[in-house]
Amino acid sequence: MPSVSRWLILSLLGLLTLPACLAPPPEQDAAAAVEAPALAQEDVAQALAGGDAFATSSCLARPLLTALGKSHVLVGGKMSDDIASQAPFDVRYIYIAGGLFDSAEPCGSCLSCTAQARSCANSSGGCAWWGCWQWDQQAPGQYLRNFLRTAALRRQIPMITYYELLHTSGVPDGTAEVLRVADVSLMRRYFNDWRFVLKQIGSTTALLHLEPDFWAYAQFLAADPRLLPAAVASANPIDCANQENSVAGMGRCLISMARKYAPNAKVGLHASAWATKIDAHLNTNRLLDVTAEARKVADFLRLCGAADGDFIVIEASDRDSQWYLVTTGTRRWWDSTNYNMPSFNQAFTWSKALSERLGRPNLWWQLPVGNMSLPGTREKWRDNRLDYFFDHPAQVAASHGLGMVFGSGAEGQTNPSTDNGHFLQRAKAYFARGGQPACPTGVSEEQ
Repeated sequence: MPSVSRWLILSLLGLLTLPACLAPPPEQDAAAAVEAPALAQEDVAQALAGGDAFATSSCLARPLLTALGKSHVLVGGKMSDDIASQAPFDVRYIYIAGGLFDSAEPCGSCLSCTAQARSCANSSGGCAWWGCWQWDQQAPGQYLRNFLRTAALRRQIPMITYYELLHTSGVPDGTAEVLRVADVSLMRRYFNDWRFVLKQIGSTTALLHLEPDFWAYAQFLAADPRLLPAAVASANPIDCANQENSVAGMGRCLISMARKYAPNAKVGLHASAWATKIDAHLNTNRLLDVTAEARKVADFLRLCGAADGDFIVIEASDRDSQWYLVTTGTRRWWDSTNYNMPSFNQAFTWSKALSERLGRPNLWWQLPVGNMSLPGTREKWRDNRLDYFFDHPAQVAASHGLGMVFGSGAEGQTNPSTDNGHFLQRAKAYFARGGQPACPTGVSEEQ
């Protein structure tokens, strides 16, 4: 069988470490955001469907974990086959990202397919569309089908982070990306690709994570996503003819498509702690009402259909704390003593309030892999979050945490193959103890 080109292999390695947030949320996006006429926060809350589902203190993660055949807080990550085979990980995730096919419909053959005007044939070095990240004699989508098959053999739940809008739009992330979703032609290709992803998944049990960062950038522009135009019914009358042409309709469309084509998959939108233009995870003001900030994010996402999903995905950081300090001079550390700000307690307060507002458990995703014994060089940066999460799994569960999955969010960050085996060691010890029960003592189960 012809081998895949060296160029393609290198490009895939890069694509599989694409960040969910390519850079810290740019201040200029917040300052220059187009202030669409927005409802007051109270009006948005009153307009939310199913408002009686607000605020609960019961154990939100238990029903979903039970449906997944689990009883403990999930642990997993983005890792190599070698690492994934050495512990009974619950979850393994990959990105589907990079850009789409140039045609209106998904390509039927990688030999004749082009993406961003580049041939997807191996002889040309391959292309950006995920459907052809493979030998070009195979039918498009084999890359994902192989991932699903490997996960099934290891009894691991496959998680797919679908992160296509930024690269497909061809514009910088932020305001420009949000404005591009009004383009009918672009969104037709986008929905067609999402449908193709879902058809590869079929009846497989999987976790589907939709468009990190995008929803936060949309919230920069308006507190009500129904005020932000998006081609939905006009671009996808097959699946979403009854959805409105707005960012709110877009979220609901993506979730309803998952229900239709991948009925055993669990799906969730992404919630960013900085979506209100105040980063609740990096806040140092003790007077800030972090719970109120979380509820603002939840209210926006509810209008986008988040409460119709199964969980909500949250993120601590896309890069190791030491990398930020050395490279950008910014402090991203959370205080593990919870005495100084920002702290872990603050982050868990935010995540708990978010989940209770939505009535859905949260999944910590792309947690930094760095540890404090590393030298502080490329792919070996220090961070304290991995150890804190493994030391305090009850705190994760008490804040409605469904799971904690670890992985680098950009090239050059610490990953499970470069951390001197620390992640693997901590994971093995976690599983040897039986894992953290989904509902800590004193927390009632959701009925």
